[in-house]
Amino acid sequence: MALLEVSFKSNALDLASRMILLFPEYGTPPFPVFYLLHGLSGDCTSWTRRTSLERYIGGTTAGAKTPPVPLIVAMPETGRFWYTNAASHPPGGYLGLYEDHIIKDVLPFVDRTFPTIATREGRAIGGLSMGGYGAVKLGLKYPHLFASVTSHSGAVMTPLHRWTQRQEDARRLEAEFKSIFGENWKGGDNDPAALAEKCPPTLRPAIRLDCGTEDFLLDQNRDLHAHLTKLGFPHEYAEFPGEHNWTYWDEHIQEAIAFHKKALHLADA
Repeated sequence: MALLEVSFKSNALDLASRMILLFPEYGTPPFPVFYLLHGLSGDCTSWTRRTSLERYIGGTTAGAKTPPVPLIVAMPETGRFWYTNAASHPPGGYLGLYEDHIIKDVLPFVDRTFPTIATREGRAIGGLSMGGYGAVKLGLKYPHLFASVTSHSGAVMTPLHRWTQRQEDARRLEAEFKSIFGENWKGGDNDPAALAEKCPPTLRPAIRLDCGTEDFLLDQNRDLHAHLTKLGFPHEYAEFPGEHNWTYWDEHIQEAIAFHKKALHLADA
């Protein structure tokens, strides 16, 4: 795999942004793209620094050689804005339009710069924690753009759903979250439960959710799983031993790769 860092202008944010990409050095282009999103405290380097993602895509898993995956992995930089166009902008003129950043800037930049399959059939999206929320929300809101969605330990019902954090953290984080999502987020365009209801049956992306049994976001994942089941929305759901940490995510990103390979109709899926 070739590992690239690129810097480009985000019109949505009105500032320079960056992205890490893994690019296959084998196979015949054009290639599908897996957009892999970071968590609240991470950045675009987190997945490559904290997991063996490059090795898994390149064809080495647990010491065994497997066929390399002919897949571009794009990991954009997004700050703490939950892949959402913020309800209120922070001071200083800085724009928090991070949904537009992904949809209107990141995807078009990747498609015009690299040999991609620039259709729904060539795109997957996934992430962890905040990025799990972002992947589910964007996949359900823009089902014409993504064939498959994965989430690890995601705040998949928005971070304000069934809020159970300690009181001290709640006062600090709830204000931050409400500046992004607004006061009345339920049923709106940033609510995955509502988006699942609105998603046309003929465009439903393949969805896989997983979460650790010791993770503080487990209830959110169980709630979305129950909601999708009630809607008759096909999806995969799994719980494994583990906490909200990189040991868990490094292990289970391998299952996400296999899931996307199948959805994208890649060889050896």
